[in-house]
Amino acid sequence: MIIKNDPEQIQNYLFDASNYKGFAESVYIPETEEEIVQLLKNFNKDKIKVTVTGNGTGLTGARVPEGGVVVSLEKLNQVIKLNSKEKYLLVQPAVILSDLQNFVESKNLFYPPDPTERNCFIGATVATNASGARTFKYGATRNFILGLRIILPDGEIISIERGKYFASQLKALLKTESGKEISFSLPQYKMPKTKNASGYFCEENMDLIDLFIGSEGTLGIITEIKLKLIELPKNVLSCVAFFSNELDALKFIDEARSTSLQKFKQPLITNNPLSARALEFFDVNALNFLRTDYPNIPDNTQAAIWFEQDFDKDEAIVMNNWIELLKEHNCDEESVWIALDKNEQEKFHEFRHAISWKVNEFITLRNLKKVGTDTAVPVNQFNSFYNWMKKKVKQANLNYVIYGHFGNCHPHLNMLPKDEEEYQKAKDIYASICEEAVRLGGTISAEHGIGKLKRDYLLKMYGEGVIKEMAQLKLIFDPNRILNIGNIFDEKFLGTG
Repeated sequence: MIIKNDPEQIQNYLFDASNYKGFAESVYIPETEEEIVQLLKNFNKDKIKVTVTGNGTGLTGARVPEGGVVVSLEKLNQVIKLNSKEKYLLVQPAVILSDLQNFVESKNLFYPPDPTERNCFIGATVATNASGARTFKYGATRNFILGLRIILPDGEIISIERGKYFASQLKALLKTESGKEISFSLPQYKMPKTKNASGYFCEENMDLIDLFIGSEGTLGIITEIKLKLIELPKNVLSCVAFFSNELDALKFIDEARSTSLQKFKQPLITNNPLSARALEFFDVNALNFLRTDYPNIPDNTQAAIWFEQDFDKDEAIVMNNWIELLKEHNCDEESVWIALDKNEQEKFHEFRHAISWKVNEFITLRNLKKVGTDTAVPVNQFNSFYNWMKKKVKQANLNYVIYGHFGNCHPHLNMLPKDEEEYQKAKDIYASICEEAVRLGGTISAEHGIGKLKRDYLLKMYGEGVIKEMAQLKLIFDPNRILNIGNIFDEKFLGTG
C-alpha cells in the first residue's frame, strides 16, 4: 500500500473536472481488497472520514474530500475474467472505460454505456449510474451490471448478483460473506420516469443490486464488477448534420426520436428501418465555441445533430432513409459529415466530446466552478422547456452553450460566467432551471449524479422527509458516518452519532 501525506503529493486528489476543490490529511492507495478491508476497519473504529476517489473526471464534487482521508482505487485496475460464451466481463473498479471498451471490441463484443469522458474508472460509472449518448437506445450503466462485490464501511463484504436479492415491497434483507444480516426499509418516493441519476434507486420489490448502483460510494466500496456484454454490432452509421434553422433541427430530433422509440418497442413490426442509438444536439453557440478547432463547420449553421445507428444489414436502405429524413427537415445533404468506418466515427466522437472539455477549460481558467445543467424532462414537455431555459439565460445576458442528449430530452446548458458576479447570477438561473424541470415531472440530474454540488437541489426535488429517509438508509450501512460523507445529502441529515 502507498500512503501519501505530503500536501504537494496529494493535490491531484483534491478536485474534479467541475473545479470543485477540497482538502484531506492523507491519501491511501491500497493494492488489494484485503488492504481496503483493513483500512475501513481501522477508519471505522476511529470514526475517520473516508472519501473514495476515481480518476477525477466527475462534475459534482463526489470524489472531492472535505477533511479526513482519501482512499484511491487506482491500483485495482485489472480485468479478471472475460467469458465470451456467456458474454460477461469481470473487472476491478479502476479499469479505464475506454480501455475496457477497446478490449471487448477486439473480442467482437460490446459494452454500450459511453459517458462523455471515457477516461473515467468503470467503478465510478457504476457508483454514479453513468450514461451517455448511446443511453438513448441501450439505457444507462444499470442495465449492464450483473454483479458487484462491495466492502461495507465496517469491513464486511457483500457479493450480490442480479436476480439474487429482492425487496419485499419496501422491506429488504442482505447477508454479508461472514453471515451478518442487514435488515432495512427502503425510502418511499416516486422517481421520475425520465433518464435519472438523482439519489438512491428505490422502489417496491426491487432487485437490491440496484440500490448500490448510483449510490455514489455512500454505502460501500466496489471492488469487483460483473458487466453484461452484447455482440458487437456489425455496422455503424455515424453522421453530423448541420441546419441553417434551429427549429428544423429540433423537428428532425422529434421525428427521429419518435421513429426510433417505436422501432425499439416493436422491432419486427415497424417497417421503418431508422433506429438511432444516439441523438445529440449542438446549438449555434456550441458550434461557434468549437469552430476554432473545427473550421469545416459550415457557415450560417444554427444547429447540428450528431446521430448514430448500428445495424446488421441493408446499409444502403438505412443510409437513404436518414438522408430523406434530413432533406424533409431542410438539411443540406451535401454538408452532412458521414462515417461508416471506426476511425472516422472516432473523430465524430471527439467532435461531440470536445465541447465538454472546452467548457471545463474555460471555467478552470477563470477559477470558477462549472454551472451546467444535467436536467431531463418528459418528452411532451421538452421543446417548451428548452425554449424557456434558453430565454431565461439570454435575458440575464450571460454567455452560454447548449448541447447534449436530446434523444433523452436531456440538455446540457452550460453558462460561461466571466467573473464571480456572473457566476452568482448563473447559479440563480441554474436553481430555477432545476425547479422547473422538477415541476414538469423531470429530474435535476439525469446522468452525473448529485455529489456535493447538487445536494441542495435534490432536497428541493424530493423534500426534507425523503432526504431524511435516505440518510437513515445510509446509517444502516454506515452507522459511524465515515464513508463519502456529503455526497447526495448534507452531513447534517445524519445527526451527530
